[in-house]
Order: sequence, then structure tokens, then C-alpha cells
Amino acid sequence: MRAMGEFDGKVALITGSTRGIGRAIALRLAEAGADIAVHGRSNAGPSRALAEAVCEEVRGLGRRCEIYAADIADKEAVGALMAAVEADLGRLDTLVLNAARAPFKETTRLLERDLRQLVEVNLFGHVFCVQKALPLLEKDGGDIVFISSLGSRFMNPQYPLGPMKAAMEAMVRQWAEELGPRGIRANGVCAGLVKTDSYKTLRRLWPELGTLPEAAFVTPEEVADVVAFLASGAARAIAGQNLVVDRGLSNRILRAPER
Repeated sequence: MRAMGEFDGKVALITGSTRGIGRAIALRLAEAGADIAVHGRSNAGPSRALAEAVCEEVRGLGRRCEIYAADIADKEAVGALMAAVEADLGRLDTLVLNAARAPFKETTRLLERDLRQLVEVNLFGHVFCVQKALPLLEKDGGDIVFISSLGSRFMNPQYPLGPMKAAMEAMVRQWAEELGPRGIRANGVCAGLVKTDSYKTLRRLWPELGTLPEAAFVTPEEVADVVAFLASGAARAIAGQNLVVDRGLSNRILRAPER
């Protein structure tokens, strides 16, 4: 049973929350009482429309919601983002690092601009978010939750995002030790196979995905439930961990899942 009201009076910022896992996390935390800062890279076109739809759902739950656009690879833009969240919502208690951007190609074919995008968004960007959010998070003891994937642990063809996820899982442990004395906990969720917008591309690259039973896939809502747990008081003794949420798929990586 979901505990309602766990996040009453608190504010959560979820990067990359206009769709998919980020959207599910925003709605789950709103259900539990949090006011939500919805973030996307662009403030125009489809991204804006998606952000407005998420905000409408959050407000329908009786919570405040504001929309922000920022390229997290830009340190100044991240600073402006955190300042705007404080000005609009008054505080920040939970920072969920969900935004990601990467090409689908082999590492031997990565162009310099591909490499820069990989590192600047998926490593620098998350570090910038934490650095700029620190003054807010440490006021009342906040939480950082990073969204990882099984690509951090298993090689996947044409998925250079995996090594960046692995680097960030190590950063989660680093933050847990560095920021723990300041009252901030850091943890990660290593999500298994999720049918988000990128699934069609992944299925084309990895045809074997089409042979897997539905039970092998995790829903965005299941990932969101674990994020809500890690950011709650119930997880107060958990720090620096990257919890695998994959329905046990990685336990049986060398055999086909049961149908």
C-alpha cells in the first residue's frame, strides 16, 4: 500500500520529466504530497506541450507544479534553474537526476561531438545539478536519486550511454560519503528494460528484445515507486546504493526469461 502524505510540504525537481520514467516519477512524488518542478531541455514545441500535460496532472492531484527548461550541460543554465525553483517553490528537498542524452552507435564510430554530448550531459550535467542544488538540499536534509540502467553493468551494442551510467553509479557512492555529513543522502535506481520512447530504436538495434515476454519489462511506475521509497524516511538507513529494479532479469542473464 502506498503511504500518502510522505512528502507533504516538500518540493521535488525531476530532470527530464516531460515523458517516460521522469514523468512517472513526477506523478508518483506528487501523489505522495510533493510539489513538483518539471524539467525539460526545451521550452518550445512538443517538449513544452508534454511538460504542460504533466503539470496539469500534478495540479489535478492538488499539488503545485512549475515548468523549467534548461540544458543541464550548461552550468550557468543549471544555476538559473535552481534559483528559479527556489523563487517559485521556496525550497528543494528531492533532486532526481533522470535526464539523459546520447547517440545510438558503436564507440568506435563516435564523433567528437558525440563524445562531448555523452560526457557533458550525462556526467558534467548531473554534477552541475548537484553542485547548484546543494544550498537548497542541505537546508533541511535532502535526497538525491540518480536514474541508471542495466547498461551500466552489461555491454549493449550501440549503447555508449552505458559507460556514462556506470560512471554516475560510482558518483552516487562518492556523493553519499561527501554529502552525508551535510544531511544529504544519495542513491541510485538501476532500471531494467522499460518501454519508453527509446524502445522502438532499441528494438531495431537489438532484435532479440522482441522475443522477450512482457514479464521481462519494468514499467515506469515501478521505477517511480522505488525512487519514492529511496527519497522517503523509510530509506533513511540507505546511502550510496544503486538498487536494481528489473524483475530479476539480470539474475538470469544467461538464460531466457520464463514465459
